[in-house]
Amino acid sequence: MVTTVGLQNDFMEALKNLIELDYDAIEAYDAAINRFQDEGYKASFKKFREDHQRHIQEISEFLKNNNDVPPTAPDAKSLLTKGKVILANLMGDKTILRAMRSNEIDTNTAYGRINNYEKIPDEIKASLKRGLQDEKRHLAWIEEQLE
Repeated sequence: MVTTVGLQNDFMEALKNLIELDYDAIEAYDAAINRFQDEGYKASFKKFREDHQRHIQEISEFLKNNNDVPPTAPDAKSLLTKGKVILANLMGDKTILRAMRSNEIDTNTAYGRINNYEKIPDEIKASLKRGLQDEKRHLAWIEEQLE
């Protein structure tokens, strides 16, 4: 167990923000899955949603092990991420994909930033690196479908 003494306070806050962003992503994925016509899109998005659930579990465990309290729900931004998908539903699957691309760009940015912290504890380093790889894969898949 790493103690948060010496850890950047903003790093711990960034982890909490990341969890909230992952909750936001799950809500957006749920909205997309419920609105897609294409069964292949639904199947891929269910797998991507599982990645976000794993991110929440791993980061929450780290926070708890360091005597911190992880968020248990999305923040107010979830209305925006989910709302983009709901509105896109009016235009079909490709428009939903474009809305989700916008959301994935946000998660890619957040995971990229947190992986650039100087002193990432070993206990969470692999999870954060894997999270960034997941986000890059999600975005690449969406972009491939939009080509």
